[in-house]
Order: sequence, then structure tokens, then C-alpha cells
Amino acid sequence: MGRMETYAIGSSLLTYDLIEKILKSKARLTLSDEARQKIQKCRDYLDKKEEDLSKPIYGVTTGFGSLCDRTISKDQLSTLQENLVKSHSCSVGTPVAPIVVKLMLLLKAHALSMGFSGVQVQTVERIIDFYNYSIYPIVYDRGSLGASGDLAPLANLFLPLIGEGEVIYEGKKYTGKGILDEFGWEPIKLQSKEGLALLNGTQFMSSNGIKALIDGWHLVNCFDMFGAMSLEAYDGRIEPFWNCIQQVRPHPGQIETGDVFRRILKDSEIIEHEKEHVQDPYSFRCIPQVHGAVKDAMHHVTEVLHIEINSVTDNPTVFPDDDLVVSGGNFHGEPIALVFDYMGVALHELGNISERRVAQLIDGKRGLPEFLVAKPGLNSGFMIPQYAAASVVSQNKMYAWPASCDSIVSSNGQEDLVSMGANSATKLHKIVDNLKIIAAIELMNAAQGIDFRRPLKSSPMIEKVMADYRKVVPFVEDDVVMQEYIAKTMDFLEHYEIVIE
Repeated sequence: MGRMETYAIGSSLLTYDLIEKILKSKARLTLSDEARQKIQKCRDYLDKKEEDLSKPIYGVTTGFGSLCDRTISKDQLSTLQENLVKSHSCSVGTPVAPIVVKLMLLLKAHALSMGFSGVQVQTVERIIDFYNYSIYPIVYDRGSLGASGDLAPLANLFLPLIGEGEVIYEGKKYTGKGILDEFGWEPIKLQSKEGLALLNGTQFMSSNGIKALIDGWHLVNCFDMFGAMSLEAYDGRIEPFWNCIQQVRPHPGQIETGDVFRRILKDSEIIEHEKEHVQDPYSFRCIPQVHGAVKDAMHHVTEVLHIEINSVTDNPTVFPDDDLVVSGGNFHGEPIALVFDYMGVALHELGNISERRVAQLIDGKRGLPEFLVAKPGLNSGFMIPQYAAASVVSQNKMYAWPASCDSIVSSNGQEDLVSMGANSATKLHKIVDNLKIIAAIELMNAAQGIDFRRPLKSSPMIEKVMADYRKVVPFVEDDVVMQEYIAKTMDFLEHYEIVIE
């Protein structure tokens, strides 16, 4: 992934891997000339359109939600937008991680750059300023219904633009006015429609989804590698990974997984030596089917999220070329709420099958000592890490319950079906955090089991991971404080890139 110095908003479609590259490179954002022209054209059109108050335009010359039948006088249009941002800043709970706030700024700037929202150029430029200077408005993780977009968290995100709210900058908390003074910036004077353009939209849901997607694909690689290592530790068979069996049930993820495992295990002495058993338990034998199904789900989520982050999701939508201002429902989170729940179920299953492999490894079968220690009885060995894995797997089953099944009527019945997509998105992080624990526990067990197969060697790819890991966590001879080893393994995985060539 090559280094990137700057990225011009509006110059291309966004993808999750491009976003990851922007973040990793710490690239600065600029506003492309094309985007600047589109934004200005739309703003000029709206300024002209609002001169005729005899034809109400929702959110431009009227109130919001169930107050859409209240016409607002021209001299109060700016106040209307500021009041909207203030009154809707009701996100509650735990502060959102800075990386998610940064993504929210990026995605909102990108959405507004398409030129269908009627905002000022300077508003988008200020959002980009916040991104570039790592100014993080304080946003909380609850409060969005994923209905009229992410009203509450986006309101908190953009309060500082008008000198309200709070931000974190260089580790210190500032008021919205304080951070503007720090940089010598004037508050943005919101024009008609601008508050609505900032608050409507799915950028809170989408940003949480992008972060979970980046983490999720990393975990897919981890569980492929650790699944292969567990197969080696368990003295498992290679036949379930042969290409012929995948081709007669040709799901793309299954074919991909079989190929990945054959590459990981290439030239392994352990996999090649003669086996006494004729087949393995499902948690080993069905890895192509299970891991493959997870990959297919992740690919689908990726496709849907790519459409979403390159869409206009505020309301109303302004079409200058067609002389139209259309009030619709593009802010509704249903398309991503459903796939976020799907992704949660899929990622959970990676942990579910992983814990089963761990349980098989400590069972005292296939020539391995019970609980993977040389003197079981005197030592409990790897007995309780499996307990811990089972605990977080069980919790993930709870988090995998689909939030999108729920809806609570809001806005005096105007918003009578909501997506709850924000809850679908935020609980993905809980699932991912638990998967990191499960992955660490499988790596610990698999590495311990492989060491019991010596002097046989595994594949060059696995032996490299083993060598790097053993610099951090040694082979366990006698009982140790296992929590410390789990923590060291998690830290190893946080900074170690699994490369499957």
C-alpha cells in the first residue's frame, strides 16, 4: 500500500481500502476543484430558489419532522438551522473513538462534495480543517435511530462549526468557541438547508461500519492463519481443503478458503506425514465452508457499504440541473442496518468455530497432552483460557441478535419506522473486540500444540509466525499467569500483520 500525501475530496469514489490507506498514510484532505464547483452551483441555485416563499421547501423554508407545515420567514432561516443543530445534539453514552470521529468528518465532507446538498463551500472546507488538524468533536455512541440519518451524533459532531459543543485537540478538551479562537476561525453562519444537510445522513453508521470492516477483514486473515495452525497442532488432514471438493460446491468464499489453506500449509512436514485417523471434527474439516461463508458475507457487506458511502443521504435532495428540490428518504439506514447485523452474525461465527478448535486441542487427543501441558494434574495448563473464549463467544451470540428487527416510532409519528442501524453498527465493535480475545487464545493454544509436534516442522509460513510469536510468548512448561500471556498475545496481534502469500 503506497504512501499518500494528500487526497482530494470529490476526486474519486471511496472504498474501505482507500480509506484505510488515507488513514494509515495520515494523508491531508483537500477539496477538489470539481467538488468546489458542484457545491457552489447547488448553493447558488438554492439561494435563488428560497426567494419565493409562496412555495414551501421542506427544511429550507419550513420546520422539520412533524413541524414540516410551519413556514419560516426569510430573516429567520439561518437561526432555524442553528437551532436545529443545537436542539438535535442529543447523543449520549460513551464518547466515540477518535478514529470513528475522523471517519465521520471524512465521509460527510465526501457526501457534501457531490453537490446535491446546498451547503456553502466554506462549510465543507471547515469540516476538512477539523480532519486535517485532528480536531475531534466529542460525539457519544448512543442516540441515533438510523432514521433521518444519524441526527443526534451528527449534531454533536458539527456543533463546534458554530462555536458550540466540545472537542478534543492534542489531548486537551476545548469548547467549540475555544477551538475556533485557537485557530483564529470565525463560526460558520449556517445558511438555509445547511443544518439539515449536516445532520441528515448516515455517516455515523457508515463510519462505525467502515472501522468494523477494516478490523473484520484483518480478523478473517488471522483466523485463517490460526485455523491452519490449529489444524497442524491437531494433526489434521489436508483433504478437506483440496480444490476438487470446493469446485463441486463452488461458493466463492469456500474456494478462496481452500486455496488460502493450501498456500499456508505448503511444504509442511506435519500435514504431509501419514495420519492414523480418517477424518477430523467439523471445526477443522468444515473450515472452508464456515470461513468461506463468512468471507462471502463480508464481501456483500463491503459492496453495500461502498454504495452507501458514495451516496447522497441527506434530505431534501437538491437537483439544480432539473430545477428540483425533492423530499425523500435517502437518510433511512435500512440498507446498512441489515448488512451490519449480517456482518455481526458472520464475524461471530469465526469466533464460534475458533473456540471449538481450542476445545479440541485441550482434550488430550491425537497425541497431545491433556490441557496442552506435559504434567496435567499438577498443572491446569490451557484449561481456563478455553473458559474465557467460551465466555466471550457466548457474549457475541447476544451481540449478534439483529438490532434492525426493532423500531420505535418518533417525531410525533412522522418517523414511524426506523432502522436502528446505529445500534447495528456500534455493536459490531463489541463483537470485534471479543474476536480479538478469541483469536489470541487460539494462537496461544495452536502454537503450544505445534511445539508438541517437534521435531516435525510446519510450513515456512507458519514457522515464521511461530518464530515471531515465540519472541513475545514462550512455550508453557508449567502454570503461569495466563491473563498476562493473553494480554501479550493480543498486543502481538495488534501490531503484527498476518501475510498470506
